[in-house]
Amino acid sequence: MTCRLRTAILLTLLATAPAVFAEAPTVDPRIQDVLTQLGKVKSIRAVQLSPDGRQLAWVVESNDKPSVQIANADGSHVRAADPSAKSGSCSQDEIAWARDSRHLAYISDCHGAERKDKTHASQIVLADAQGKTAPAVLTTLNGNAQALSWSSDGSRLAFLYVEGATRRASAVSAAKPASGEVGVDGLEVQRVATVAAAGSVPQMLTPAASYVYEFSWSPDGQRIVYVSAPAPGDNNWWIAKLYVQNAQANAAPTVLVDPGSVSGDLHGLQIALPRWSPDGSRIAFIGGLMSDQGSTGGDIYAVSASGGSPINLTPGISVSPAWLSWNSSQLLLVSQVRGGDSEVAEYRVDADKATQERVLFNLPAGIGDGSASMALSLSHDHQQMAFVQSSFAEAPEVHAGAVGTTAPKAVTTINAALKPAWGKAESVEWNNQGRHVQGWLLYPAGYDASKSYPMIVVVHGGPSAATIPRWPSVGFGAAPLSALGYFVLMPNPRGSFGQGELFVQANRKDFGYGDLRDTLAGVDAVEKKMPVDDKRLGLTGWSYGGFMSMFAPTQTQRFRAVVAGAGVSNWQSYYGENLIDQWMIPFFGKSVYDDPAVYAKSSAINYVKQIKTPMLIVVGDRDAECPAPQSFELWHALRAQGVPTSLVVYPNEGHHFVDPVHQRDVLQRALGWFEKYLPASK
Repeated sequence: MTCRLRTAILLTLLATAPAVFAEAPTVDPRIQDVLTQLGKVKSIRAVQLSPDGRQLAWVVESNDKPSVQIANADGSHVRAADPSAKSGSCSQDEIAWARDSRHLAYISDCHGAERKDKTHASQIVLADAQGKTAPAVLTTLNGNAQALSWSSDGSRLAFLYVEGATRRASAVSAAKPASGEVGVDGLEVQRVATVAAAGSVPQMLTPAASYVYEFSWSPDGQRIVYVSAPAPGDNNWWIAKLYVQNAQANAAPTVLVDPGSVSGDLHGLQIALPRWSPDGSRIAFIGGLMSDQGSTGGDIYAVSASGGSPINLTPGISVSPAWLSWNSSQLLLVSQVRGGDSEVAEYRVDADKATQERVLFNLPAGIGDGSASMALSLSHDHQQMAFVQSSFAEAPEVHAGAVGTTAPKAVTTINAALKPAWGKAESVEWNNQGRHVQGWLLYPAGYDASKSYPMIVVVHGGPSAATIPRWPSVGFGAAPLSALGYFVLMPNPRGSFGQGELFVQANRKDFGYGDLRDTLAGVDAVEKKMPVDDKRLGLTGWSYGGFMSMFAPTQTQRFRAVVAGAGVSNWQSYYGENLIDQWMIPFFGKSVYDDPAVYAKSSAINYVKQIKTPMLIVVGDRDAECPAPQSFELWHALRAQGVPTSLVVYPNEGHHFVDPVHQRDVLQRALGWFEKYLPASK
């Protein structure tokens, strides 16, 4: 049977699958206890420090409804941005302080506006942080908006806007059901738009055919710089260019950087996070192999705002910068991944290089603004900072304080009552084939050194990313496995952030081989020092981790149970099925049509007869990144060979699950699968 016909049959199976989703049967009550514990955490995001550094704002989610809260910079005097909004009945999100440090803009559906189709319409609202006047609506939106940002003079508010949007702008969101002429009909384009501070109809600044991913105002508010590509936006993030234009409608954009045509080490790679220097002369950005938008890591580059060749300011560094901000024309504040830690450092910037001057602090924890990993919020004078921090030991809280060599302390107690139900976390390191590798090890809850334990390896997604300690939420993850009595190893093998761009690029054209050897070497290293039973090893992961969970059992028989989430079983058929094929050429070197062999060598389906391991496979039916036919393909092959397997397809879910019922169910099934085939107690 041809690959094309086989794919058509799989798609037909998906189309005719039952629409009703059945929850997993009730299982071990310990699993229910873990799920209940995970469900108690309140997510915190969009943390913003006011320009004068005296106030904080953040979004906290309770009962699936986000709301905006305001407080003093030390966390005192917490109050709602809009006291009249009934908690839990509407949503508020995406905040931005006005330049006067008194007013706060955010997006809300709390004011009763409706779209033409009678659905709730979001509005951009301006609240008085002192509560002396009622929130004012600046504009009503007919679509989705995000990334609010004020011009330097405070006269305009810019944002990313998809007018008439039917879904969230993200490749990890559920894809639109295919209808009409694919790739032509119903394209949704994200553009930079503005509204006046006094309120107005949104005015589009960027071209109608240009999908914008990120943007930044120039210091004088007269121009914008942005990362953009032709629509469809889900697919073209990986080939986006850097543009600059006047901050006016119908202004002509100028290409500053085209990674597809530049020479040097940026050629064919990605760019992200453009930031103007304070004098407006240069633009710094991060460039690297990277992968999904928001999973950022690479080298720091700079280009003249008037054009020219980009310069790699940090070649050969052994960390992965993930976020940056200019403190002055000669100083950058950089948030970066070092090993599996979060780190904040200052870099001295010269004409052609940026040198790390000092590390402010290093944390075995995840930091960020709660929406973007590693992102920090700074006061206008760069003397104060704020972010959300969490680890395996501490639930998310807002941290704020002076920019210095001591990490800011928590100023909220939103999740302070939560205590981990899992074991302690420990950084582990080992060497393999001339490379130094780092990972994280979770001990079993109630660890007893006199006992022997099973261990489950959790491989991160990406491909380019890193496991950094963070408090888990309901959904796929490592901590619940520890709570049920497993050691859990989370390696950062070659291909991961944290050890520089050369380490990130070390698994190009080699998926599933070098990184698997690094991972197995990590298993060996842990077994030498901890009471792990090598006959009771499990494997799991999501996305790239899902691929590794499908592929590893074709190369080794060490794993006795596998749970593969949203994985890839056949890179050759995947190339023609997914909606994001642009990412593949930098990683594989050529398209599947030009070099099918490099795709075939990393495809589990080509070695499927080697798989003997019981495997649970889970996926969303509208996954644009790792389409469900990839899961069907492997499940079908395993079932035909008599390998114990189960496939669960979740309706209306994309690459990241959003339905709390589905999030809970997939974790419950994964825990139940390991409990069945790899019980923690013998």
